[in-house]
Amino acid sequence: MSSFSSPFRPASPNQPKPTLAERLANLRLLGRLVAQIWRTSRALTAASIGLRLVRAVQPVVMLFVGKLIIDEVVRLSGNPAGEDFIAWWQSGRLNTIAVLLLVEFVLVVSGDLLNRATSLVDTILGELHSNTVSMELMLHAARLDLRHFESAEYQDRLERARRQAAGRNALLSQMFGQAQDVITVVTLAAGLFVYAPWLILLLPLSFVPSIWGETRFNTLSYFVSRGRTPERRQLEYIRHIGANAETAKEIKLFGLGNYLVDRFRTLAHTIFLENRRLSTDRALWGALFSSISTLTYYGAYAFIVWRTVTGAFTIGDLAFLSGSFLNLNGLFQKILLGFTQIAGQSLYLDDLFSFFEIKPAIAPPENPKPFPNPIAQGIVFEKVGFRYPETDIWAIRDLSFTLNAGETLALVGENGAGKTTIVKLLTRLYDPDEGRISVDGVDLREMTVDDIHAHIGVIFQDFMRYSFTAADNIGVGSVADNEDRPRIENAAASSLADAVINKLPLNYEQPLGRLFNKGRDLSGGEWQKVAIARAYMRDANLVILDEPTAALDAKSEAQVFERFKTLTVGKTAVLISHRFSTVRMADRILVLEDGKILEAGSHEQLLALAGRYAELFELQAQGYR
Repeated sequence: MSSFSSPFRPASPNQPKPTLAERLANLRLLGRLVAQIWRTSRALTAASIGLRLVRAVQPVVMLFVGKLIIDEVVRLSGNPAGEDFIAWWQSGRLNTIAVLLLVEFVLVVSGDLLNRATSLVDTILGELHSNTVSMELMLHAARLDLRHFESAEYQDRLERARRQAAGRNALLSQMFGQAQDVITVVTLAAGLFVYAPWLILLLPLSFVPSIWGETRFNTLSYFVSRGRTPERRQLEYIRHIGANAETAKEIKLFGLGNYLVDRFRTLAHTIFLENRRLSTDRALWGALFSSISTLTYYGAYAFIVWRTVTGAFTIGDLAFLSGSFLNLNGLFQKILLGFTQIAGQSLYLDDLFSFFEIKPAIAPPENPKPFPNPIAQGIVFEKVGFRYPETDIWAIRDLSFTLNAGETLALVGENGAGKTTIVKLLTRLYDPDEGRISVDGVDLREMTVDDIHAHIGVIFQDFMRYSFTAADNIGVGSVADNEDRPRIENAAASSLADAVINKLPLNYEQPLGRLFNKGRDLSGGEWQKVAIARAYMRDANLVILDEPTAALDAKSEAQVFERFKTLTVGKTAVLISHRFSTVRMADRILVLEDGKILEAGSHEQLLALAGRYAELFELQAQGYR
């Protein structure tokens, strides 16, 4: 049960409270946000500011015109009764009131038009800004290293940044609205000061308690949201796998529906209870502070009424002063509450902009050397050691071998032996912690990552199944050539994917997958042929296939590798496979165990050695007898 004391405790003992200096420091991020908005559209940003400047002076003008109308009505009411409207109009006594009513009408109509125009500009600018931030987010994420994507902490930061990319657009209107309200307050305060300057001193009593409470709740809300990022990611994951075509079969066969719902309910309910408690406490304290504000206003209003009764103020003055005080009271609260909200939102902005501060660990060299084209000598691993981030276990250690130019090298070993780690190092998705990897004597660290990737064709076992057209699924293998249809068709023919695509109703224009309308899904083996075609799109000097035929039947596997041998003539290739029928076609085979080379040689040499390779080969051969 909620109590008035609970909201002023930290949301979690593990969540440190920010200091005042830290909160103020976060406000600097508002400048970055404004600069980002300005880059999005200078014209729309200028239009939003200009419209608000005009709107800022309207309230005081409206109140003053209303005061003049009331005073004029009171004056006219003292005229003798009995005359009709025509007589009043012809005498000119209605000229002033008519002009004032016309001015008020124009102000009302123009105010509505300005409101609609501002809302339209903000809506368009907000959508453009959201798109701009999302694109900048994707571009920055693409520049980061693989180590970031394999870190849970990074995933939490990315998730928070994604939410802020689309969730901070309201801050744009709030910031510009604050500036508008400040100008309005200055104009209203000037009018109020002329009549009763001491009334302004009552305003702090009405808004200070609300500001204090709102500041506190904004901070608590942020840290509750931040502290629950891992749980929210789990909720999104469960929601995804619970209603996804790729997981539907297992969920049905294993009866996982209720299990996933129960896990989702437990996580969601925990977050719900925390948010409900915070919202309830916020509402209760808000009601108390609002009562204080209302009491203050009516005290000031009673004083103005008394001065009007005694003749110190006119009826028009009464309307102007009460309206000004009421507006000032509301605007002061709105401005200061808005400031605390903006300060609170700046904490969320830190989630976004701090993500852009993450720098790649693999930095480009100052004077990069080109990737050899073609590879003339080969690739050399010299005493290479590597540990994945956040672990003390060496994936490979003191590893040395040479991949000669034009040679096809197969890597064999049980899961965790280091095969895929070698590929990640060779493609510079990671840099080694020890030793060096060189191509024709040039260290990979002396080349740019983009240049290395441009000369390598690689397909991993866990390749992406893009919900694009068949042509685009192949074209992503070389984005620069994704409009080159002959090249795409040649790549498809090289991987035997052409037979798959030609059976589709729309051929190369057929959307693949079940995610979008008219999409056609493929079997695992068919998807694999499409993925292999991406490697052939590059016509690369170095071709790497990591378990490329895992989903293919024996016949298709034989066809793919017969084509692979033909297409890799004169090229350097690395092949990873658990199937010995596949690796036997390699020029040389490395048998890995615990990140070290256990055996090396051709298929025949390793069989003759009667070691680990021969043992594994015999075990697999028995399964086919």
